[in-house]
Amino acid sequence: MIRLGLRLSLSSGREAAARLALIVVGVAAGVAVLLATLSLFNAFQATDGRPCWECTTGSAPSGWALDATADGALWNYHEDFYAGRTIKRLDAAALGTRAPVVPGLSRMPGPGQYYASPALAALLDSAPREELAARFPGTRAGLLGDVALSGPDELVIVVGRTPDQVAAMPGARQVDTVSAASTMPAVDDSADVYRFGFGVAAVGLIVPLLVLVGTATRLAAARRETRFAAIRLVGATTRQINVLATVDAALGGLAGALAGLAIFQLVRPAVAGVRITGARFFPELVAPHAWQYAAVLGGVPVVAACAALWSLRRVRISPLGVARKTAASPPRAWRVIPLLAGLGMFAGPVYRDGKPDALPAVVALALVMAGLMLAGPWLTMAAARLAARLTRGGATLLAARRLAADPKTAFRSVSGLVLAVFIGTTIAALVPTVVAGQQKVAGGTLNDVLGARFDRPGVSGLSPRAGTELLDRLHARPGVDVLPIYGRTDAEKVPPRPDGPPPAPYAVECADLALFPVLGRCPVNTRAVAGNFARIVGADNPLTVDRLLPLAGAASPPASTDGLDLAAVMITTRDPATLERLRTLLSGYTVEAPMTFAEVAEVRADLYVRAENVALAMVGLTLVAGACGLVVAAAGGLVERRQPFTLLRLAGTPTRTLAAVVLLESALPLVLAAALAAGSGFGVAEPLIDALAMRSASIAMPGPVYFASLGGGLAASLLVILTTLPLLRRMTTPDNARFE
Repeated sequence: MIRLGLRLSLSSGREAAARLALIVVGVAAGVAVLLATLSLFNAFQATDGRPCWECTTGSAPSGWALDATADGALWNYHEDFYAGRTIKRLDAAALGTRAPVVPGLSRMPGPGQYYASPALAALLDSAPREELAARFPGTRAGLLGDVALSGPDELVIVVGRTPDQVAAMPGARQVDTVSAASTMPAVDDSADVYRFGFGVAAVGLIVPLLVLVGTATRLAAARRETRFAAIRLVGATTRQINVLATVDAALGGLAGALAGLAIFQLVRPAVAGVRITGARFFPELVAPHAWQYAAVLGGVPVVAACAALWSLRRVRISPLGVARKTAASPPRAWRVIPLLAGLGMFAGPVYRDGKPDALPAVVALALVMAGLMLAGPWLTMAAARLAARLTRGGATLLAARRLAADPKTAFRSVSGLVLAVFIGTTIAALVPTVVAGQQKVAGGTLNDVLGARFDRPGVSGLSPRAGTELLDRLHARPGVDVLPIYGRTDAEKVPPRPDGPPPAPYAVECADLALFPVLGRCPVNTRAVAGNFARIVGADNPLTVDRLLPLAGAASPPASTDGLDLAAVMITTRDPATLERLRTLLSGYTVEAPMTFAEVAEVRADLYVRAENVALAMVGLTLVAGACGLVVAAAGGLVERRQPFTLLRLAGTPTRTLAAVVLLESALPLVLAAALAAGSGFGVAEPLIDALAMRSASIAMPGPVYFASLGGGLAASLLVILTTLPLLRRMTTPDNARFE
């Protein structure tokens, strides 16, 4: 029977060959998309699992002093910033002959030397020295190897220092061994976000790919069942018919999997250039594992065979013909209840005291996702019936009646898109709102303000002499406004009032404060005022700044800045080159890289933007798979309805009317599913914005990437369906009106 099944699949005329070709094309597209997703996930896992030298903590007791008998090394890891890009910097000094070495180096740099990543080395060569290279003393001794980097675009530098120089840096650590941790929680907390994104992408892709494979292997089911009935007539058993159906489907699945593997090899260089996490992976890491290749090549034919057998579950193949056991019942209105209940929970009970409650939020999200899948067939039927009542065109009437007769089958071909579009829309609605809210802090007037803090635990700031020297150098630069912020050493001596706020720990001169009116105004006839001015410098969440402003007002306590240490400065300039020169200057006084408010917002929003990229990439890939499924379903419908369409054409129905029927049957479920999922995504996102304490930020429209992914994918799906129209004209010739 296996040999007979192969012969029927390969040598049964042009119709069987066309059917097999459609199956191969549909499955190949899905397999190529799946392999691309697996490749990117493998590259992420390999990058995230590299030795985490940045995680090395060691030990550094407060007041640590050099020990002549100590071994190992002193490390000081921190991050710098240049032109919107983060630079990972390690200052290291060997204490003995057994000093640990960063992976990717044969030896650590000595004092006056440094190793840089290839991307940073190129940047150092191209940028003006006073803007970047002046921050790193010494000469370049070589380049860092790939083992130390997460990708070819990462900016990393290892600077050699003397033990005394590193010991004087805040946060210095004595290190004996390099951390081999597989994650970087202390440095980059985005790993869990990416794992979640790839997990959602896997779920979002598997569903439409299974739908695609199942749709492809069930092409022309009615004509295949008629053929099976003829085989039963000559003596075949039901078991033998199942074997024939399994061989037919598995052959198409295996050929499609092999074709998909070949397509992936052709597009792999382009996949390696995808910046799914904001940066490229090393190309050699972007590849599926051997077991994943084997699982795809073995699993796709099995899934195809199971789909073929499942399609026969409600059909009895008898020697005298094909009989349906039961008629499909129409979907009921109760299917909408879970969706409405989930959206209603997001509008109210999910939040307590303005914050989301974990358990109700999970339940509400599950109800929404399940409700989208359940409500789809009923809404498709309702939309089709409404279209049939309102329309007078023949094409719309034919398409609407067919959709209303079997809405479950019509919605099944696009059901895989629903969850992907829903999740992508929710994230795409949240991220622009968060980003826009952070950029609008204080009306955007602080975006260009550069802030640097010099105080830290145990240190009140720069001494009056060092502070005066720094301020003189800052004021000497044209076009630069400076607000010095002084630490009040007497604040701790002032007893707090029981009914008032604690004493303000900082003070500013009123003449300097007048250059930054958004921070507040001094009382009349006041030289200096006290306030919590340094609190907003380097704030990791710009959304909290608005709640602190203004920092000075009519009730601000008077103060004096005489003899106080310089705790922080706020600087404004409109020249990008001057900004980088100021950053280089300030790097000699502070460990943390000075950043503008806009840069702080950009760094904080970067993680959310990367998560959005993962979600939108998932939506785009899912739409590709969904488009292939639509084409396969449309082509299968043409093959299955060849005779009815031929008779309609012989009766005088224009070909363009039949083409409109095919397009409407595909477009209505597709557009309805996308609109339903997108609307639910916005419905979930709007209350989440309030829960994230962003009441000052109104909901923002998703960016162009979202509309390009969703709108472009839908348009491409509909355009691809047009490729089936030449097949319609060829299949409805008068010769096809005969009965077999």
